[in-house]
Amino acid sequence: MAAGRSLAYREFGRPGGVPLVFLNHLGANLDNADPRIMDGLAAHRRVIVLGYRGVGGSAGRVRTTIEEMAADTAAAIRALGHNKVDVFGLSMGGMVAQELAESVPELVDRLVLVGSGPRGGTDLTRMSGVTLRGTLKATATRKDPKTLLFFTRTAAGRTAAASYLGRLAERTANRDKAVKPGVLLAQLAAVRRWGALPASTLARSSTPALILHGDSDRMVPPANAAALAAHFTEAALEVFADSGHGAAFQNHARTVQLTLEFLDRQTGSPAARNTTSPNQGDI
Repeated sequence: MAAGRSLAYREFGRPGGVPLVFLNHLGANLDNADPRIMDGLAAHRRVIVLGYRGVGGSAGRVRTTIEEMAADTAAAIRALGHNKVDVFGLSMGGMVAQELAESVPELVDRLVLVGSGPRGGTDLTRMSGVTLRGTLKATATRKDPKTLLFFTRTAAGRTAAASYLGRLAERTANRDKAVKPGVLLAQLAAVRRWGALPASTLARSSTPALILHGDSDRMVPPANAAALAAHFTEAALEVFADSGHGAAFQNHARTVQLTLEFLDRQTGSPAARNTTSPNQGDI
């Protein structure tokens, strides 16, 4: 429950320990969580995929600021009975994760930030234009916009795009509700506001962070990765070659490996296998 509204979620993976909360990119519902990344993480961690207010099966009106989304996320985590989590934030989800760690630091232990940028980050205010132009071009050429926005046009990028779109169609039962047309515009406005905030107000964070980025990301330019790393007193950074905004999807095995290695430093114990079935519902 967040601000009196139910949020859709999926929970699966190994029981016990600190859960890993997954926050997806803009315009995404629960079904847009890459199955290979989710399966890889859930084999070793309890994973909670949280929806955003007003998106898919989550009730209410879609939020238009990162701060509101972070407040909803904090309320949902507490409603699920957790007082400490790790957070994996993808693109806009990484911005929400940063705000969450800053506004309620006692709730967040470790951060994984993928294809994301800091408050006031380089060219984040231009994401709306990049996204809308890419969407229009994809529509005109009868392509899924994700192929142009998330991947390079090299042979490796085209192959990765086709594989990723195929994975998103694997779930055939209990699919989330479709994303409404206004969601993308509202969330782009939230990213634009985040990008327009003064970067000078950022204090260095003591939350350990793993930062992953693509070297050819047009939506969140790669300069944001280094800026994010500088924001944390303890940060690990890897930039994937020949990868766009969907770097995590194109390099899903490496993303899972790096994430688990980073999170395992917290416990000092070997990763365990998944032993439970998934839960799905709303809070």
